[in-house]
Amino acid sequence: MPELIESITSFIERYVTWLSIPSIKWTDIVEVLIISILLYRVLAWIKESKAWSLLKGILFILLFVMFAAIFSMTTILWIAKNVFGVAVTAMVVVFQPELRKALEQLGRRKVLSSIFQFDNRLVGERFSDDTINEIVRGAFEMGRAKTGALIVIAQNDPLTDYENTGIMLDSAISSQLLINIFEHNTPLHDGAVIVEGNRIVSATCYLPLSENMELSKELGTRHRAGVGISEVTDSVTVIVSEETGRVSVAYEGNLSRNVDTEQLRQMLRNIQGKTYEEKKSFRIFKRKADL
Repeated sequence: MPELIESITSFIERYVTWLSIPSIKWTDIVEVLIISILLYRVLAWIKESKAWSLLKGILFILLFVMFAAIFSMTTILWIAKNVFGVAVTAMVVVFQPELRKALEQLGRRKVLSSIFQFDNRLVGERFSDDTINEIVRGAFEMGRAKTGALIVIAQNDPLTDYENTGIMLDSAISSQLLINIFEHNTPLHDGAVIVEGNRIVSATCYLPLSENMELSKELGTRHRAGVGISEVTDSVTVIVSEETGRVSVAYEGNLSRNVDTEQLRQMLRNIQGKTYEEKKSFRIFKRKADL
C-alpha cells in the first residue's frame, strides 16, 4: 500500500504539477486589456489605410523565409538575416506617410472621450444652427450658379498659419457674404475661407494640397486643397465645384462627393461641438461607423 501511494505521488509530481494555474494579479488583467485594445486599434488602422496592401506583401516575404527555413535553404536564410536590419529602416521609410497620419490623428483624438461617452444633457456648441444653415444655403446657391468655393470650418486644431496666408475679415457668417466672396472676378474669390465659431476669420487663404494618389484624377486643385487641409488638421472643408456645381465635404482625409443639403447639414451637425454632461455608459471598442 505505501508503495502504491508513493507511485501515485510520484506520477502526480511528474505529470500533473505542470497543470497548476499560476497566480494572476489584477495588473496582469489590466495589461492584457491594454494590449488587446492597442492591437485592435492598430489592426483597424492598418485595415483602413494603404498599409494593408503593404502588410500583405511583408507577410508574403515572411512566409517565403519560413519556407526557406523549413527546407534549410542556407543561402536565402543568410540573405534574409543580413537584410533584416536594413528592412526595418526601409519599413519606416515606406510607411512614413501612414505613420505620420496615424500620429497626427492620435494627437488630435481625445482618448478618454472615445472610451467614455457623455451625452445626457447639452451644455454648449462650437457654432450655432444659424451658421450651419447659412453655410448650407450659400454652398448650394453657389453650386446652382457653378461658382467654385472652398470653406474650411475649424474645430480644435489651430489654423493660424493658414489664416495668415489670406486677408483677415472677422465677419459674421451669412450666405450672401459667402456668395459675394467667391463671386468671379472679385478680389477675395481666389483661395479658401476659414470659419471659426460663428465668424468668417479669413479669406483668400492658401491650403496644403493632398498627395493622396487614390483621389480621382478628375478632381482639381480645389478638391485636393480641401482634402489636404483635412489630412493635417481636424477641420471640415465644404467644396463647391466650379465645373459641375456639386458640393463635396472633406474630413479626416476622406472626400464625400456630391452630397445633398440634408447630408451636408448633418455632417456639420456632427462636428458642431455640442458637449454633454454625465452619461452612465462605458465602451472600449468603437462602432464600425466611428472607425
